[in-house]
Parts: sequence; structure tokens; C-alpha cells
Amino acid sequence: MKTIELKTNIMCGSCVAKVTPILNEVIGENRWKVDTANPGKVLTVNTESLDEATVIQAVEKAGYIAEKLS
Repeated sequence: MKTIELKTNIMCGSCVAKVTPILNEVIGENRWKVDTANPGKVLTVNTESLDEATVIQAVEKAGYIAEKLS
């Protein structure tokens, strides 16, 4: 299993609620979390098969931005 970490603009609980259906569909339930307390609003994904680009597309489909941590 690998871990993907991305900086997002998912700011609060209601933002997390908005992305949940899409991320659960693409990534899977309980395989991702967003640390809204972190200044980078870091999305952490645990996956066996997904790549970074697929996760970024899923976040964008939900109306948010995700990018590589710098």
C-alpha cells in the first residue's frame, strides 16, 4: 500500500462533506482523509492502485483543487 499526500483547498467540514461522495467512489471509504487543521489542507490517500493524477482528477471533479506538496 502506498500513501499519496496532496495540498488542497478543502477548508472545512462542509467542504469535506461535499467531496466525500466522489472521493469514496474513486478512492474508497476510509482510505482518505483531509487534515483541515493543517495550513496546506493536506489530503492523505492510502491506495494499492491509484496514482496521483487520478486522485487530483477526483478532487477537481468535486470542485476543489489538489496539487503536489512542495
